[in-house]
Amino acid sequence: MTQLANYRWLQKLYQWMPGLSALINYQKEYFNYDLRAGLSVAAVSLPVSIAYAELTGVGAIAGLYSTILPLIAYALFGSSRQLIVGPDTATCAVVAAVVIPLAADNPILRWQLVIVLTIMVGLWCIVAGKLRLGSLADLLSRPILIGLLNGISLTIIIDQIAKVCGFKYDNAIFFERILSLPFKITDIHFATAIVSILTLAILISLKKFKPRYPAPLVAVIIITLLSWIIGFDQFGIHIIGQLSNEVIPFSSWADFDAGLMRELVVPSLNIAVICFISMMITVRSFAAKNNYDTNADTEFKALGIANIVAGLSNGFVVSGTSSRTAVNDVNGGKTQLVSMIAAAVIALVVMVLLPPLQYIPSAVLGIILIYSSWSLIDIKTIKRFFKQNREAFYLSSCTLIAVLLIGIIPGMALSVLLGLFLFLRRVFRPSDQLLGVDDDGRIHSLGNKVQPVDNVIMYRFNSPLTYFNIAYFKKRLISLVDESPNPINYVIVDAIPCFTYQDVSVLMGIDELVHSFKSRNTILILAGRRRTLKRWFKEINIYLDENYIEFAYDLYFALRVVQSKEHMSESDNPDEE
Repeated sequence: MTQLANYRWLQKLYQWMPGLSALINYQKEYFNYDLRAGLSVAAVSLPVSIAYAELTGVGAIAGLYSTILPLIAYALFGSSRQLIVGPDTATCAVVAAVVIPLAADNPILRWQLVIVLTIMVGLWCIVAGKLRLGSLADLLSRPILIGLLNGISLTIIIDQIAKVCGFKYDNAIFFERILSLPFKITDIHFATAIVSILTLAILISLKKFKPRYPAPLVAVIIITLLSWIIGFDQFGIHIIGQLSNEVIPFSSWADFDAGLMRELVVPSLNIAVICFISMMITVRSFAAKNNYDTNADTEFKALGIANIVAGLSNGFVVSGTSSRTAVNDVNGGKTQLVSMIAAAVIALVVMVLLPPLQYIPSAVLGIILIYSSWSLIDIKTIKRFFKQNREAFYLSSCTLIAVLLIGIIPGMALSVLLGLFLFLRRVFRPSDQLLGVDDDGRIHSLGNKVQPVDNVIMYRFNSPLTYFNIAYFKKRLISLVDESPNPINYVIVDAIPCFTYQDVSVLMGIDELVHSFKSRNTILILAGRRRTLKRWFKEINIYLDENYIEFAYDLYFALRVVQSKEHMSESDNPDEE
């Protein structure tokens, strides 16, 4: 009994921590692959994490804090074998848009707000995982996400142009900044611009000639060495300055205005949704490629734990990163030991190698952000939407324009609302089909080889029936009967796709439909869910006119009922069943 109890306890532990099971049962032959992938992931993560810290508006050290413990947390609690978590472009841009206006010019308050926001994002994710809301991965459709990422990427690129050219904007609106660029040419700091061009040349050259090299790390090392040797700061080139592995003093939290947390509730929820959805796209893509399954609810909880750990370790919001996950996959990473190795390397840098990082020019980090953001711009997909699906094109384009016009947070909220409205429109006015029978007696949608049955309408409503579309359903069926050139004696409805749950409004609407058909001498036949439908009507005491409604097991059975009745009618026995 004790062994059985221990076994059950272990199984529950493995369910809660899928990564732990993989590490305990680790296959030694994977180690060389995981070691190489872990070192590669660390090489890429180091420079971009510092760059994302600059984007978020906190010290560079916070970017490194955001990549150590969260990597370990996800390695233990996540269900994906390849996913690498860490700061990413979209979430950091959103965090900056939320926090910077609230903190004004107070760097301590800004960092505090980032930490609180990160922990709140983590709590939302854990609650969602507990409530099994993994299906939220489908809330932002692909067109919305493409438009959102394009808008965020363009916003970051225009924002960072000032940093890499050594000037400042006079306004914060995207289009105003674009219009002001020609007038800023005289403000360009040429030494800073030369450093930026050199960095960009290194990145492009490595991508073309040595694509397997960690280009951002190589570029940072080369430019940082030049900065140290030449002394870039004496030429007016801004460097990030002295770094230390400091954290926010505990005593400073006594002065934190807790009322500001109210301003973070809705943004943290929005960020949690964005993080999870973008992460799940990466998780599903690499899981499908490597032929294994993942669990969306487990991923929600793992993302929540990773963000709480990030906040408690003075970092900021993390999500699944497609670029670093791709680096992991390309280098043959097999398990989440890759994340453990990458975390250990970054922790070593924080403990031993912080002093050299002070010579990194800010322009280099700006170029890395531009380089990373440029890779997220996806105009080809929007063009494909235009050719193949105009609704997806309009949805993606509206999201992109909204982000650029009114900002990241309002644009994101507007795009989600727009997607929900489009979904509701489909539910209010779904597509439907008229069915018929082919030469072999099989039921299909009407077409060249599929003909309608005489005096019969076979109908499929492609949405669950509910209180806000039952009126449309009734109107549609009545109009089909009234507009038919031939008398319609029977209307057969495929009940399986549209009767999905008991809705009083729907059942009462069917009763009204039967009365309407009675005046037209038409019989309604609901095909499918026969016992369930009868029980639903009985439970709410709706007694239908049995002369004008039938319940059949399926469409084929309904057709046999009709043919039987027609045959009896021809035999002058219309009242027999």
